[in-house]
Amino acid sequence: MEILHVSAECYPAAKVGGLGDVAGALPKYQQLAGAIAKVVMPAYQTPFRQQHTFDLVHQGGLWLGHDWYHFNVWKENGNSLGFDLYQVDIPGLLDTPGVYGYPNDTERFLAFQVAVLDWLNEWQHQPDVIHCHDHHTGLIPFLLRYGYKYARLRDIASMLTIHNAQYQGQFGWDKLYLIPSFDLWKSGMLDWGGAINPLAAAIKCAWRVNTVSPSYMEELLRSANGLEGLLNAERDKCSGILNGIDDKVWDSSADPMIDTRYNGNDAAKGKKANKEKLCERFGLDPSLPLFVFIGRLVGDKGADLLPEVIGRSLEAHPGKLNYIVLGSGDAHIEWMLQQARQHTAGHFAVFIGYNEALSHQLYAGADFLLMPSRVEPCGLNQMYAMRYGTVPVVRTTGGLIDTVTDFGDKGGFGIRFFQATAGDILHAVGRALELYASGTKFSKIRKTVMQLDHSWDKAAQNYLHLYISLK
Repeated sequence: MEILHVSAECYPAAKVGGLGDVAGALPKYQQLAGAIAKVVMPAYQTPFRQQHTFDLVHQGGLWLGHDWYHFNVWKENGNSLGFDLYQVDIPGLLDTPGVYGYPNDTERFLAFQVAVLDWLNEWQHQPDVIHCHDHHTGLIPFLLRYGYKYARLRDIASMLTIHNAQYQGQFGWDKLYLIPSFDLWKSGMLDWGGAINPLAAAIKCAWRVNTVSPSYMEELLRSANGLEGLLNAERDKCSGILNGIDDKVWDSSADPMIDTRYNGNDAAKGKKANKEKLCERFGLDPSLPLFVFIGRLVGDKGADLLPEVIGRSLEAHPGKLNYIVLGSGDAHIEWMLQQARQHTAGHFAVFIGYNEALSHQLYAGADFLLMPSRVEPCGLNQMYAMRYGTVPVVRTTGGLIDTVTDFGDKGGFGIRFFQATAGDILHAVGRALELYASGTKFSKIRKTVMQLDHSWDKAAQNYLHLYISLK
């Protein structure tokens, strides 16, 4: 079986969030399971592209409305990711240093999808499945069904994975002319809420739809940023498959990015050494429990609550805990965190930006990972943290429900709270401090979480079974 993943991100070539991690790991594990898995993504001007060599495998051109663009498809020739990686280069559109956030994102990702389909049209053979990820690739299932020039691709199974339904890629009908010619009687398949909605179109047109955790699928049937009715109408073809993590990359016993490597048998010693290194860097006391937040500083992640939580918890437990925040995002949240640092000197540090090596060191050195997410389709950070013996403190939502059981419940090993409010988070922090002070119980939980299996092996098999059902 041959699967072509189409994604806007793929770690380590380009990553903004969990989508990049999934697109960089799932194909590798599918290869190990005996399938042929490939990824095609835009050719952003990232360090990865500059540090690797590529072979030109296709040249073409496309109309985007009234504008003509030349495009190249390049294949990374070292197989460094464990699968074939292709990058679509469209000068003037995709040759950007960043992934998202440009005024012409609609045109950029539409051109990317057209280039991918034009390239596939030239293949002498066809993949069995085209696996689309999020709205950036959402028009592909529609064009496979109704695009005139893609008629020979019509029998290829298409699948959509929703990583985050909050972002749907809507644009106005005044840009309909940008889409390659199709049966106009099918225009309604593009529409949702009076706009062209790529995510809605993919839900309607893909052969199967899945979300990145079972609980997130159930949540979307109730609340999906306006898509609830559509998902309920299409629920027979929808399911949830929990993401995994690459346990070769996230391995405390072999991680080249952390200061001191360790396993479950010497976790206390190893984490102590890594915490000391972190605290030396940020001017914190290593004898205190360390809470960290790693991720995008946006409302969906509950990051706007952090300044209040940090300030109030340090008032309630003076001199008894430390915080480190790593991330970037909303400028106002970044500013609030910088301001909070001025009033919590010696117990709080913040690093604004993206730093992969520092994130690994934080997982290795922290005692608790804080995830107060309002929306968390799956969540990978909590699984990374547990691989390093860091106890997750999470809100009860989405994939956090599927991966973290509260230590107060039978067989529990984490801390969960229900509301994305400062009060609920503060209560959870208080419980974490009590757990930390328990000594033996905390050490046992730390050892337990390191032994949990969240690898991609099971998820990769679940996807392969789903692909087989399409035929």
